[in-house]
Amino acid sequence: MFALNTPGVPYADPWLLPVSARLAMLHRRSVRVAYFYEEPNNSTFRYRAYNMAQVLNELDAGSHVSASYFFLSDSARFDEIADAADVLVICRSRYCHQVNGLITKFRARRKRVLFDVDDLVFDTDYAHLVVATLGLDVTQKGLWDDWFAMISRMGQTLRLCDGAITTNDFLARKLADYSGLPVSVVPNFMNKEQLGLAEKVFAEKQRMRFSGDGKVTLGYFSGSPSHRLDYAIVEPALAEVLAMRPNIEVMVVGYIDHGPAMRAFSNRVSRQPFHDYVNLQRLLGTVEFNLMPLQSNAFTDCKSELKYFEAASVGTLSIASPSFTYRRAIRHGENGYIAKAHEWASAILQAVDRSAESYEAMATEARRDALQKFGWQHQTEAILNALQIA
Repeated sequence: MFALNTPGVPYADPWLLPVSARLAMLHRRSVRVAYFYEEPNNSTFRYRAYNMAQVLNELDAGSHVSASYFFLSDSARFDEIADAADVLVICRSRYCHQVNGLITKFRARRKRVLFDVDDLVFDTDYAHLVVATLGLDVTQKGLWDDWFAMISRMGQTLRLCDGAITTNDFLARKLADYSGLPVSVVPNFMNKEQLGLAEKVFAEKQRMRFSGDGKVTLGYFSGSPSHRLDYAIVEPALAEVLAMRPNIEVMVVGYIDHGPAMRAFSNRVSRQPFHDYVNLQRLLGTVEFNLMPLQSNAFTDCKSELKYFEAASVGTLSIASPSFTYRRAIRHGENGYIAKAHEWASAILQAVDRSAESYEAMATEARRDALQKFGWQHQTEAILNALQIA
């Protein structure tokens, strides 16, 4: 483990602004983009609305584009938003009378409406796959009603739009096949707040020459309990590796519970609570390897690269399942490692054994790659092209 002296930072959601301030943000320039999400959160809203607006608003003084974000709670101001904005981007929102009303207002003004989605949650043909992958209790009363309703409402919102935006080429094909609409790709990426702390963490690790405390820590970072079946892929390998190597420890962050295979190693397994997305960067920086197991199916192939690039930004290497995005982001042995389901123990041991000679070079390359492809500073062209306002 890396014993970091870089302190955490005080955190408050930066998007919690009154609607008057968000409207003023929209009015700053002559070409205006309104992002909409049902209500703000640390996941989809942050990546697909807040981060997008941040990039557009950080363009130099010669730019003519500004952006802001709005929610269902702003419905009393929808006419004002529709008057002001030139483009509306509806981010992963379920159809309802308010969403329909907002879209109708933009259409009545002959303005474009786009749908942005980061998951395979718009086509009910995949509902059973989604539920199974998330490990939900299929006997639970109302589960099928809830999931079919949510997915079909998402699909209905999509059908009301002029085009779509998503996170990767695999999901883009699913969107195009389902909707018949033109689809653009804007990847998930890191914002200014994340990268500000990540830079400090990486600089400290460089000063340390990536020298830890003699232990090697494998980290599993979970944002929700829905990753239980993903974690189950790697848990037997963790037990095998811990039995073989007394210098290896495991850190589990978030909501995942261990199975019986890990009970014998409880003194070498630490737990950390869910962290805000900025201070998570520091915690990511303390572990040598970030584990990213995923089940293999169409739903997981739609997932973005975010777990890879957030770890890479602080100089932490990832070991990942060969999903569509992971196997494109990670070059095995150069900026991380790829492990098929039956290869997790051997991949972990390979990574640990190579770390003494190659860790610093690989971690530096991973950070370079992540910043170039997934830093907020490099997303302008993709966003403007998707919005068709370049």
